[in-house]
Amino acid sequence: MSERVSSGHQVPDGVDQATVDAVGRLTKALEVTEWARGHLYAFHQLTGEGNRHVEEAIPLLREAGHGSWADRLERELFGRNVLDGRWTFQIVEEYDDGYWSLFRQLEAAVREDLMAGRRHLREAGMKESQRTHGADGHTAEPR
Repeated sequence: MSERVSSGHQVPDGVDQATVDAVGRLTKALEVTEWARGHLYAFHQLTGEGNRHVEEAIPLLREAGHGSWADRLERELFGRNVLDGRWTFQIVEEYDDGYWSLFRQLEAAVREDLMAGRRHLREAGMKESQRTHGADGHTAEPR
């Protein structure tokens, strides 16, 4: 069984626990932002799906004799911007190109500067302190 933690998950020499905790908190913030980004993509896809259903409802309303409602939906709702001048793909692109990209760059730069680029050192420390050394299923690294 693997009992040694890989060098990629060992705290570099001279790095204190406060720094490990601070960088771990920043990485956690990025992970939460990644989760939010997933919701943004879900919003994008679900809004598009809703728009497609409106598109399908328009001829059905016409066929059912409700042409004025079909016309109004087609004119006012179908294909409408969800925010001023933007469809959801544009919101996603702006988020990705701005806030999300900058967040990822800064988190990586902090890790590079303070942790020799190593990721998840706080979690690696937690794993090392919580696993049962020598027990099956508790190895430090894959076999």
